[in-house]
Amino acid sequence: MPKDRAWTVLLALAAILLPPVVTPATAANSAEPPKPLERAAEPPAPARAGYLLKEGDALEVSVWHEDALRKELRVLPDGSVSFPLVGRVEVAGLSLAEVEAIMTERLKPYLADPVVTVVIGGINGNRFYIIGKVNKPGPVVLDAPTTILQALSLAGGLDRFADEDAIKVLRPKLNGVDILPVRYNDLIKARDLSTNVQLRAGDTILVP
Repeated sequence: MPKDRAWTVLLALAAILLPPVVTPATAANSAEPPKPLERAAEPPAPARAGYLLKEGDALEVSVWHEDALRKELRVLPDGSVSFPLVGRVEVAGLSLAEVEAIMTERLKPYLADPVVTVVIGGINGNRFYIIGKVNKPGPVVLDAPTTILQALSLAGGLDRFADEDAIKVLRPKLNGVDILPVRYNDLIKARDLSTNVQLRAGDTILVP
């Protein structure tokens, strides 16, 4: 084999068998950019089940095996109740289970393994209001799903001087009040029922 050809074969074998020399520049060029860290998806917030207490609601609170700690309470206008050993608790906007948990925790320094039960004695705080030119204005307890037409029926209907085209629902929200127009003539003629909305606690129907 000629000498030049032997060197060519040796160089080819070296290129195959030996690992390539990696310089900092080639390493930088060949390296893949780091992948951004993926944040784990946060679980959705659990839905709060059940009725949420309101000012004026009546509660019956009892502690298992503690007859002295059985009380009937009413949620005050500031949203609170007071209970022996527990003290003042802000309950408006809470569920019964949340109130039971708070009271149980506060009783632990005084009782071994307290078991607190809270039940609703009355939902007088769950009200809407009808004011203006109806036959029976005033607050109405919202104890079942109620629409605008049903509410006006509960109020004895409109006064003969009522402005049927100007009825509104005032709905409180966090930063003010939503004003929902009511097209009364469309409702009673069943032409358009889109404004026959279901009422919520705290709503006020204004009949000018």
